[in-house]
Amino acid sequence: MNFNVAALMSPTKRPLIATFVGDGGMGKTTLGSLFPDPVFILVEDGTQAIAHRQDVALFPVAKKVADVKEAIQSLRVEPHQFKTVVIDSITQLDVLIQAEIVAADGKAKSINAAGGGYGAGWNMVSAAHREIRDLIGALADEREMNVVFLAHAQNEMVDSPESESYMRATMRLNSKSVGHYSDNVDLVGFLKLKTYVAGEGEKKRAIGDGSRIITCYPTPSHISKNRFGITTDLPFDGITNPFKPFLGGK
Repeated sequence: MNFNVAALMSPTKRPLIATFVGDGGMGKTTLGSLFPDPVFILVEDGTQAIAHRQDVALFPVAKKVADVKEAIQSLRVEPHQFKTVVIDSITQLDVLIQAEIVAADGKAKSINAAGGGYGAGWNMVSAAHREIRDLIGALADEREMNVVFLAHAQNEMVDSPESESYMRATMRLNSKSVGHYSDNVDLVGFLKLKTYVAGEGEKKRAIGDGSRIITCYPTPSHISKNRFGITTDLPFDGITNPFKPFLGGK
């Protein structure tokens, strides 16, 4: 097998696949709208922050999982000039998936009992997320579109064999589904307020000026990573996309 060594050593930019996590009001939707020529596949109605924008396209809010799949398929096969697709949000998509799985099981009253219980329901949820992830990943491969997943945050307890257990902020998804949006992506960013510690002893408290930052390097505090060598927090003002230098695509 022959390799083009020059090509291997000088990779071209390709579409970015990213997941952004944060509490409500941190600006996840605004950040998604700052990617090139975005179209939103809405699973929740949280676009008030960008309602005035004329450069953002929105699919109708999905009422069922099939609506999400149909939107993805239309972007795959129909002519368009969009350069970024945003799923807002995978947390609400998870709610739809769970509801449909429970509704399809005549005996189950909750996802814990679906499929006969013993974790089968959560495996079905994970499989549904995997299908969506594969479908939308094709937009990066076939249409050279950036892909942005937005997720709400929650805290989880991490049991580490090397230290005492600690709390970490992660996506508000079952652990079996998180990997679809954290493993095979270029970046997982956590949006948060920039805070400082003031005072001493029992009077210590966190304060801030309202400015926001995005952490996208590994840290025990929350789920985050990147493949671009970013090692510091990035400021986010809601106007400029801090990831613009890393964007490829058409």
